[in-house]
Amino acid sequence: MFNREKKRNAGMIAEKKKAILESTLHLVRENGFHGTPMSLVAKKAGVAAGTIYHYFDSKDALIMELFAYTQQMALTALQKELRADMAFKEGFFLRWINRCQFYIEHPNMLFFIEQFVNSPYYPRCPREDSENLQNEIFHFIQRGQQEGILRDLNPHLMSIMIHSSIMTAAKVHLTQKVTLTDKEFEQLAQMVWDSIRKL
Repeated sequence: MFNREKKRNAGMIAEKKKAILESTLHLVRENGFHGTPMSLVAKKAGVAAGTIYHYFDSKDALIMELFAYTQQMALTALQKELRADMAFKEGFFLRWINRCQFYIEHPNMLFFIEQFVNSPYYPRCPREDSENLQNEIFHFIQRGQQEGILRDLNPHLMSIMIHSSIMTAAKVHLTQKVTLTDKEFEQLAQMVWDSIRKL
């Protein structure tokens, strides 16, 4: 009985923290970092102002943890349905499309990440928070080069190009400058693949 109650309380705490993170994402997209005070976050999340400080020492701590949260969510989405026995090309397409689809389904995260990496917060970010997602792609590229599948280019530059193509495609789709179909997402992934594969 005690353990059940303890688990229920832990679940409530986790939900409150998630509500704070998700509310901050929404508000940062609307108002930017400076226009998102903790009081507004508390109101949006439906929690008492003091509750936020139970989880986060300051607004800076909240923003930094929020970035780590977005990166972990994106990494989980990227790895969805990946299999160890999957052909390399298939693994590339799945990674590209999964991540692009993730940003389209979570536009607040896309716009938050874009703001974060161009803000003074980013240089202060712990390397494990800022590099986990990029490292997954980077090591995937290195594997492709070792197996003779990908071109012998700087893997860091290839990683940047892949990341940029995903972010741009999702952003263009979300802003409705161009409404992309599933077939067109496949075509974009194909164009990126053609630029990095060995001929």
